[in-house]
Amino acid sequence: MKKVLLLCLLSAFSLVGQQVDLSYYLPKGTYNANIPTPKSVIGHEVGEWHVTHDKLAEYMKVLAASSDRISIETRGTTYEGRPLLLMTITSPENHKNIESIRQKHIDGTNDATLDVSNDPIVVYQGFSIHGNEASGSNAALAVAYYLAAAENIDDVLKNTIILFDPSFNPDGLQRFSYWANTNKSKNINPDPNDREYTEIWPRGRTNHYQFDMNRDWLPVQLPESRARIASFHKWLPNILTDHHEMGSNSSFFFQPGIPSRTNPLTPQMNQDLTKEIGTYHAKAFDKIGSMYYSEESYDDFYYGKGSTFPDINGSIGILFEQGSSRGHAQETVNGILTFPFTIRNQFTAALSTLEAAKSMRTKILKYQQDFYKESRNTGSSKAIVFGDEKDGAKSYHLAEILKSQHIKIHDVKSDFTENGKTFKKGYSYVVPMDQKNQRLVKAMFDVRTTFKDSLFYDISAWTFNHAFDVDYAENISLAKAGKEITDLKLNAGTISSKSDYGYLMPWNEFYTPKALNTILQKGLRAKVSMKNFKNGGNAYDYGTIFIPVQNQALNATEMYQFLEKTALDSHVKIAGVTTGLNDGVDLGSNSFSPITKPKVAMLVGDGIAGNDSGEIWHLFDQRFDMRLTRIDMSYFTRVDLAKYTHIIVPSSRIGKDAIEKLKTWTKNGGVLVGYKNTARWLASSKMMSLEFDRPKIESIEGISFENKSLKSGAQVIGGAIFEANIDRSHPINFGYKDDKIALFRNSTMFIKADKRSYNNPIQYTPNPLLSGYISKENAKVIKNTVPFKVQRFGKGRAIVFTDNTNFRAFWFGTNKLLMNTIFFGDKM
Repeated sequence: MKKVLLLCLLSAFSLVGQQVDLSYYLPKGTYNANIPTPKSVIGHEVGEWHVTHDKLAEYMKVLAASSDRISIETRGTTYEGRPLLLMTITSPENHKNIESIRQKHIDGTNDATLDVSNDPIVVYQGFSIHGNEASGSNAALAVAYYLAAAENIDDVLKNTIILFDPSFNPDGLQRFSYWANTNKSKNINPDPNDREYTEIWPRGRTNHYQFDMNRDWLPVQLPESRARIASFHKWLPNILTDHHEMGSNSSFFFQPGIPSRTNPLTPQMNQDLTKEIGTYHAKAFDKIGSMYYSEESYDDFYYGKGSTFPDINGSIGILFEQGSSRGHAQETVNGILTFPFTIRNQFTAALSTLEAAKSMRTKILKYQQDFYKESRNTGSSKAIVFGDEKDGAKSYHLAEILKSQHIKIHDVKSDFTENGKTFKKGYSYVVPMDQKNQRLVKAMFDVRTTFKDSLFYDISAWTFNHAFDVDYAENISLAKAGKEITDLKLNAGTISSKSDYGYLMPWNEFYTPKALNTILQKGLRAKVSMKNFKNGGNAYDYGTIFIPVQNQALNATEMYQFLEKTALDSHVKIAGVTTGLNDGVDLGSNSFSPITKPKVAMLVGDGIAGNDSGEIWHLFDQRFDMRLTRIDMSYFTRVDLAKYTHIIVPSSRIGKDAIEKLKTWTKNGGVLVGYKNTARWLASSKMMSLEFDRPKIESIEGISFENKSLKSGAQVIGGAIFEANIDRSHPINFGYKDDKIALFRNSTMFIKADKRSYNNPIQYTPNPLLSGYISKENAKVIKNTVPFKVQRFGKGRAIVFTDNTNFRAFWFGTNKLLMNTIFFGDKM
């Protein structure tokens, strides 16, 4: 073994600066000369350059056209318009009956008595969901060629349906390949300090809006995710592989990961089968002399990851992590790591997966049958219900996720009250638990506060009713369910009647910020109510928007037509009123405060959290159709900020000159909205008076040197959900109907509450943990602290959140907090 490893490392040295050919990757054997090689289409050998997505896609199309083993489909496009391809690879005989094979495979998950022992196994192979982990997609070139051209694999093709996704993340792959290729030298320099190995912000890991798409398998908020989840449920693959990269000084990882960090909802048999599949990877890697490890890193807890999502769906998810060259060759503790070497390891893992699938086919097919049989047997005859009687859009978008995950939902038969919460028809949805995917339902709404392990690779809680801030009840009678919803639609926006006096728009609906922005950008005046009132017998809450008719840029008829279209486009309800005389403050009162048309900028670039800024950009651009100027830190100090009313600073570490510029701008009347680490420099620069608290770690005893990192890791809040009390009269909370809110937190920044209660409009409760992990030390500190602060600074306002209110695009429940800072920040 040592001799093989030495030869492997020497081979890696010899590859630096030298071209490799396809034989470096392929097993020895005979290949069909009529099948085009990657080089014949893309113009270079696999691993010589980083393949761009356009070349990758072109090769896959040419390959499909030349082989009767392959069909190809385009399932949609990315935000940047790149195709989302899926290839189906199997024997020509299977292709002739592919739909009947698929249907029988699905039937087998519905009927455990169906004999599947002679059926092909379904394997979904996906590559490079992180675009700068490029060895996966580059290996896909060689794997696809092998499966199309190899003459000795009839048994594999006959017994396997391979769903082949050559690039999970086309936009990120394109961005990274451009960087790696434009910085490549003729004489490849493996010095890690070379520019080739350090991408510029925001790097190629993410998609267009800077989302980590390997966290979106469960919430399904992105077009790339919607395409692959549709393919997943169409076929219900038995195995899904997810090819990644990790730090350059690492070797190769394959699952299972750390056993104690597996989600309790995952059957033990899943992990047993994963471990058995791992023996095939080990054998293959031993053969080529590549180092590897398993069961001592990563985990299978969060079901939003590609390697874990299959586990709650009767499949086996497998994560591959290859030490990354980050370019074409790089010095590491294991010698010079070349790009072709990383590609060969990914290629080897892809083939060892197929070998395992072939050998374990019947066992794995039966496991999937048993998974769904057990699910049906443990299904309850009851149901859950969720909704928001004042916000149909949030409820709709949660129902949309369930539908995309092939979970059956029903309307409510009629309005009813459960546990003091009202569930209205058209605003609420019933989910029967006696259905095929009830385990997935449990996973989505799971509440868990005790754990075997205190370390998590990702978040420890994602409870969807909290994420969407909807009312929720369990164990309700199915008699309350109406018809199953097959055609899910957002509630239609309406305007009650034409008015010559004014219009009122409650602030409760999710899309009211979109509507208000449309109104203000049209040049119309609008005001916000700082108090509750009644008009015409109808109650209106804090934050209600009033649009007067007189002295506007549009006449009464034009305004009605414009607002009618605005209501329709934004799915909101607008009421025409005939009088300004209210029960409570009147419409002409100074308690209706004028709203300034916002012009919002956000800092991006080096020092700014890429995921956080991308999620904010997505919220403005995709959800609310609002313009957001993104100013890069490389030129920020040269920008005239006078035109901007608001500047958003995501979690950041920025320089003194930038801070001084922001201080001057805020002092002159701007509204600065900061997140997370921004609080540190807001405090140190005296823009805000913040007092931080931290846990007192007691003396550590009985911990060995080997395990010392576990103790410190246990203090991390990787992502949990906490309850806070809110003061609904404060503008930051306009639009919320309850006096409590669920907040996502993945930081350990604790801000002490102000002694004046009205300065604590959002404050954690004495026992705030709703779901997820927090150490006992942090649990003591978080009580009664505040996740939000606002203070005057000169003529302006400085606002800070300790955590992301827009987390991964599915935390709909707190999106409005950011919007409230935009439209009402100057009133706080």
